[in-house]
Amino acid sequence: MMLRYCPLLAFVAAIFLLYFIPASSSTTIAKDDDILSSTKCPAYLLFETAAYLSDVTIELPCQCKPEETKYVVWYYQKKSGDKPMVLTDFKGTVQLDVENVRDAYDTSLKFTIRMFNLIVHKAQIENSGNYLCGTQDGHFFYGYNVDIQDSKDALVSFVEKDGKPQPHLKNKYFVAFTTFSDWTVCDRCDVRGEQRSIGLCYVNSSYLNPRFHANKNDVSSCGSEAVPLKFKKLLSKRRPEILIRSCMTKCHVRKKGVMGMLSTLMHTIGKLKDYIPWISKVPMEIHTQTMGSRMSISCPGVRPEHAVAWDKDNERLYLTENLIGAKKSMRVFIDHGGHLNFRSIQYSDAGTYYCWLQGKLTAGFKLSVQRDPLKKRKFSDPDAIFVMKNILISIPVLIIIFLVVHCSKFFCCCT
Repeated sequence: MMLRYCPLLAFVAAIFLLYFIPASSSTTIAKDDDILSSTKCPAYLLFETAAYLSDVTIELPCQCKPEETKYVVWYYQKKSGDKPMVLTDFKGTVQLDVENVRDAYDTSLKFTIRMFNLIVHKAQIENSGNYLCGTQDGHFFYGYNVDIQDSKDALVSFVEKDGKPQPHLKNKYFVAFTTFSDWTVCDRCDVRGEQRSIGLCYVNSSYLNPRFHANKNDVSSCGSEAVPLKFKKLLSKRRPEILIRSCMTKCHVRKKGVMGMLSTLMHTIGKLKDYIPWISKVPMEIHTQTMGSRMSISCPGVRPEHAVAWDKDNERLYLTENLIGAKKSMRVFIDHGGHLNFRSIQYSDAGTYYCWLQGKLTAGFKLSVQRDPLKKRKFSDPDAIFVMKNILISIPVLIIIFLVVHCSKFFCCCT
């Protein structure tokens, strides 16, 4: 008799858990401010060295702040000694240099703020430097020395093709080596997926500036301000590395006990959506782009250490064929930050794109392509002004040429 009602009890328990999960999450977020206030700030400002691959979205937490401080201001400094540039005001509003943000990536700003943390979207080499959080009056609490290493020059190796990492670079002053991250989780489940390990350049030397590294082993990233300029010239040819290998994992592993039965029930209920055509598998966004335009889309909630994969309808977009640099010329590609990029959108790009995050199908993007609508020219348009200037300049020149030719012909006839 009890076994007959077990599925019903499991379903009721699932609803109960789902109802109370958001409440606990909101409580955790509310306590973040107390954690920051209880963390003591260093008496002397030191910079924590952080290295990332370009094209990734990075998040820099303000690790501490005084209790009386309600807001933090983020500053950027290209190098020590330069005047810090304000990135946010005291309310956390982003100060954005619009000229440096390309139209192709206007779907997300370069900088955003989340719970006192500074988020840099698709970080590039020029975003390397010092990031400081402090007050509006210029009192700093915490600092980062961020080293963005170029992913365009990265050495991509596939384990199935016997790819090997670079050897160490040694001399009497330093040792340069590659530090690899742990393998990511398999980026897909129930189908063949891929794993990735990112290797960044680091240097071990007793000549490093102690203000920019807190490591007792005298280790810092190659582009850090802790490394002397003379060393950086020798390290300029050192490249970041990316290792990729295939993997296979299951979406759901059945566990024993009541919680295992509850988990299996929830997984089965979730699978029912795949057989209902009018219900989407995942949250869906709709994008309409003009033919020939550029676009970059990102999986919601992605972080540098996450595994990201992309599918177009029923086609798998594997990194072995679609990672940037895999081919000489690529119009559609996945960059090292996990973003799906379109350099020139064509009609054939229309479809539904799905992103996997940490091995789970997370979101969908429905892309529609249309022609660029015809626009009526105005005299105030820059192109119209350019054309009119050229016409006005060319008319006097043509008149002068005409007069010179006819005067020359007249004098020749007279003689």
